[in-house]
Amino acid sequence: MKKNTLKQASKKLPKVNKVIELTQNNQPSNASENAVDTKPQKIKPKDREHYVNGKEFEEEIRNYYKTDHVSIKLGECINKIANGLSFAGNFINYSYKEEMVGDAIVKMFSALKNKKFRLDSGFSPFSYFTTIAFHAFINRIKKEKKHHKALMEYKDKIYSELMLNPEETNGAHIYVDPANDSYEE
Repeated sequence: MKKNTLKQASKKLPKVNKVIELTQNNQPSNASENAVDTKPQKIKPKDREHYVNGKEFEEEIRNYYKTDHVSIKLGECINKIANGLSFAGNFINYSYKEEMVGDAIVKMFSALKNKKFRLDSGFSPFSYFTTIAFHAFINRIKKEKKHHKALMEYKDKIYSELMLNPEETNGAHIYVDPANDSYEE
């Protein structure tokens, strides 16, 4: 019911898209002459922080394949790809995001060093290296989940042993298994 009243109220209010400038006498000037549009401007892709130009990136890879020298621009492109992907919705909330980015950079540089990307294939180098970074992120997530699982299994094992042998803890109960609601004294 509140949603309907809010929608109706918002329809009744006029939408303001222009700001009227005041003259020196604090009188509104001609609105059609001095109106300023207040709509937010979109950021162009080239102005974004993690933008990589595909043609420049391909040219840097071509230069690397000829000279075996990694330029600063090529390193920046690879770093931007890894960092930009880390802000994707499916990777942004992991606490080990820096490790994911580091793994991706290492994998991309190893693919670059081994000249895995074929320039004559017609595929975009940006998509190729983004895919490498994506798979590096997934592999890091799998490693961290495996590590977390091993840690939890170890904790459960130790706590269970201490519970079965209360004489080692001077008779104190330190762990109650939540899966087992009944307990013996």
